[in-house]
Amino acid sequence: MSIPAQFNAKEAESKWYSYWTENNYFHSEPDNRTPYTIVIPPPNVTGVLHMGHMLNNTLQDVLIRRARLKGFNACWVPGTDHASIATEAKVVAKLKQEGINKADLTREEFLKHAWEWTDKYGGTILEQLKKLGASCDWERTKFTMDEDMSASVIKTFVDLYNKGLIYRGYRMVNWDPEAKTTLSDEEVIYEEHQGKLYYINYQIKGSEENLTIATTRPETILGDTAICINPNDERYTHLKGKKAIVPIANRVIPIIFDEYVDMEFGTGALKVTPAHDVNDKELGNKHSLEIIDIFNEDATLNSFGLHYEGKDRFAVRDEIAKELETNGSLVKVENHVNKVGTSERTKAVIEPRLSDQWFLKMEELAKPAIKAVLESEEVKLYPSRFNNTYRHWMENIRDWNISRQLWWGQQIPAYYYGEGKEDFVVAETAEEALALAKEKTGNNNLTLANLKQDSDALDTWFSSWLWPMSVFGGILNPENDEFKYYYPTNDLVTGPDILFFWVARMIIAGYEYTGEKPFTNVYLTGLVRDKQRRKMSKSLGNSPDPLDLIEKFGADGVRVGLLLSGSAGNDILFDEELCNQGRSFSNKIWNAFRLIKGWEVADAPQPDYAQKAIAWYEAKLNKTLAEIEDHFEKYRISDALMAIYKLVWDDFCSWFLEMIKPGYQQPIDRATFEKTIELLESNLKLLHPFMPFLTEEIWQHIKQRTNDEALIIAKWPEQKQYDENLLADFELAADVIAGIRTIRKEKNIPFKDTIDLKVVNSEIVSAYFDSIIIKLGNVVSVEYVTENVSGALTFRVKSNEYFIPVSGSVNVEEEIAKLEEELTYNRGFLKSVQAKLSNEKFVSGAPEKVVAIERQKEADALAKIATLEQSLAALK
Repeated sequence: MSIPAQFNAKEAESKWYSYWTENNYFHSEPDNRTPYTIVIPPPNVTGVLHMGHMLNNTLQDVLIRRARLKGFNACWVPGTDHASIATEAKVVAKLKQEGINKADLTREEFLKHAWEWTDKYGGTILEQLKKLGASCDWERTKFTMDEDMSASVIKTFVDLYNKGLIYRGYRMVNWDPEAKTTLSDEEVIYEEHQGKLYYINYQIKGSEENLTIATTRPETILGDTAICINPNDERYTHLKGKKAIVPIANRVIPIIFDEYVDMEFGTGALKVTPAHDVNDKELGNKHSLEIIDIFNEDATLNSFGLHYEGKDRFAVRDEIAKELETNGSLVKVENHVNKVGTSERTKAVIEPRLSDQWFLKMEELAKPAIKAVLESEEVKLYPSRFNNTYRHWMENIRDWNISRQLWWGQQIPAYYYGEGKEDFVVAETAEEALALAKEKTGNNNLTLANLKQDSDALDTWFSSWLWPMSVFGGILNPENDEFKYYYPTNDLVTGPDILFFWVARMIIAGYEYTGEKPFTNVYLTGLVRDKQRRKMSKSLGNSPDPLDLIEKFGADGVRVGLLLSGSAGNDILFDEELCNQGRSFSNKIWNAFRLIKGWEVADAPQPDYAQKAIAWYEAKLNKTLAEIEDHFEKYRISDALMAIYKLVWDDFCSWFLEMIKPGYQQPIDRATFEKTIELLESNLKLLHPFMPFLTEEIWQHIKQRTNDEALIIAKWPEQKQYDENLLADFELAADVIAGIRTIRKEKNIPFKDTIDLKVVNSEIVSAYFDSIIIKLGNVVSVEYVTENVSGALTFRVKSNEYFIPVSGSVNVEEEIAKLEEELTYNRGFLKSVQAKLSNEKFVSGAPEKVVAIERQKEADALAKIATLEQSLAALK
């Protein structure tokens, strides 16, 4: 098989991905091997590949490919999330372009459009993941709206309701006026906004006195139902029992007293709008206040908004401020920075709104999940610093608002048979609901036509929190063989931004439904940022298209570039140059392979230097294997890659191949060649999880392979004992070779000119690698002597002095002059450093780090002077 001059990444990616899928290497079925399971964090069905997905899925692919090589039954389950809010928004927008209003459609008609859109556009991201090399078990692909997945969600809802954990309540919720749905607390992002503080006069009824109140939302005065004052505030004690008049609305409201009010904020008087603020609602409940909701579901004002009816809340804010100014009620306006809640999905400003919603009680459910992470450590977070974040969230957990005012999603299985708030039953099917309704009411004349199912859908996260169980049928049939084999899963790779949204909730669900953890390890990636530390985003224009990067640098180059950018939990400072580095690494490996395969092989004795080189590289390989295992155990995937990178680039390509390389137009002995191929194959196995395409291409070029011999299913190298002393001896030999090369370069001694090397062996070292020194330094011989050699060039390695007798090509007088000049400079430098260190003011006043640097300069200068003096002595 001829070897192309250059590695063609595009051709290899297409060829080997097809080969892997055609031979079903990604697919897993239960057998007698130990399972290794990962479930993909399901990307939104609306999504396309971005840099965060690239990082997350590269890490998962590294873990799953390594598990295959280590002999595990590796199963990586892919899938997508139906993403209620995002998908419904896209479908609504598409319908709008076609002149169709969602409000004019029935639920069934809308869902038909939603499924058509999903079938056409959904799942694009999964196809894009294949370009990256993701070795998912595509036969197991799941979608959170699949029939069995939806059935799992409905079954869970009914079960939790029957356990008394789900309830319906009229509560203040986070309302997204753009998506027209409620959101959970975790879906609200609080951001600092530059706003204004409006000081407004409320007239005290029956007097000319005004009470000034500061508010950031003047439009809500139309929903005011009281003014509240701290009973300890002596400024306002005369107002007890009084009433005030709301400007514009002219509504008379009571003045109430409660210690909730901060006397230091604003004027110390608070307007109370129970329908539009969670704290005001608490005051309203406590003091039995009227509730006036002034907003429609899209945050325009309703009939309580008087002449502002139908206008947007922010437009009304400006207009009402002008009206208050005109009628003399506006005292002043100040700039004011405050935190504003925005929707994670639509970015709309959230409105607090009173609404009937479904909630899941979380306090008791959360306890096993708290224990699993923070006490027993059955589930481990990497990096562990996220334990603190987890603790904060979980120990302050609130009931989960699980209903959404959407049609795309699992419809809540509650069926109403009457007009009362409690006139409903909860069941998995309408038929079961009818039977329950008859039993509850004693009315056997009820029919399906009398039942009306709740129109709300469930929060998308209520679906995905079951993901590790539901993908294996563990909710509908917990005794099935696949679920018992693959669950609990092993590793989860995800972002810390959904640690509570998804990770914590999966742990909660796992313990509730199986009594077991859903996974053992959670690897939390950082955010991908540009080299200026800005978060990558389309709006900033700093996020490259991952597919363009793959086209330019190859999938292997991009994978290496991403993983060299950062480590677990730390933000990834992405620089395209790192992908170029990854591509260069691919080319280095390819060229090394071509070099090896280009050698002529002969049945000849194995040279001593080749035996020594092989012994050293085997030791280096096994030491690196131990390091890699440690890195993977601690989820330092980037560190594992860097260890392999150095092994292959520095140790294999730069040292080992140079050591064994035959002379010009000379053959290599068969024993060394075959061992080199064996070591190359070990390197390819270590590299495969990170660079799957390049490694499979080289693997298949080495020799003809059967399908059972593909690299993807090869055996991970077995770690063996190694001799640390051997590695230490080579480090010294490498320094000696570097010293020889430096002298050759500085003294213009061509490599073709042989030299002698004499060693004053003051620190006894092994001569094991002398044959390597002879080969790579073009040395005639290495001789160990007891005295310095006069008339020789010299260099030092540790406490050993190495001498190269001067040939006629070196002018001794010029060399002495150079050394004396360098010695004079270094003595002057040492004097200046020592003067600084003898200054007590500097030593006591300068930072410890700065003083340490100066002491190191002194040590280096002293060592350099000693070497120069010895070199001069040898030449004189």
